[in-house]
Amino acid sequence: MKKLALMCVMAGACGVSLAQVKPCEELKTEIAAKMDANNVVNYTLEIVDNDKVGDAKVVGSCDGGTKKITYSRK
Repeated sequence: MKKLALMCVMAGACGVSLAQVKPCEELKTEIAAKMDANNVVNYTLEIVDNDKVGDAKVVGSCDGGTKKITYSRK
């Protein structure tokens, strides 16, 4: 029984780690869906390397923190 409980805890910890390494296209799609649901129109989401963000508004981080998703109005 103790082994089962330990395995559940370990599996949960692994799940948290994996959730933080989300692919950029997947996260971009999720963000776009939320913006569309809130009736946001005329916007662009772009996946950029961390050093290319500049003054853009960052709305997400993906690929283990190596890239950002930026938002801009059209």
